[in-house]
Amino acid sequence: MLYIKLASGVSTESEEVAPGIVLDFDERNQVIGIEIEDASAFIDLSRLDVSALPIANLTLSRTVPVEA
Repeated sequence: MLYIKLASGVSTESEEVAPGIVLDFDERNQVIGIEIEDASAFIDLSRLDVSALPIANLTLSRTVPVEA
């Protein structure tokens, strides 16, 4: 699972918008996070570059070894 936290806050509601894609909403109905189930099946997490994304926090459910 890959969780991308877009803003700080508490999730008050979640909605699966596509198979394996869940959006988390805060009390103002703003998207604060995106959960991608089985993300490693779609994305090479060892090469994921998020430096330009406006995210507050990025959480991976398992570690991925990175080769130098």
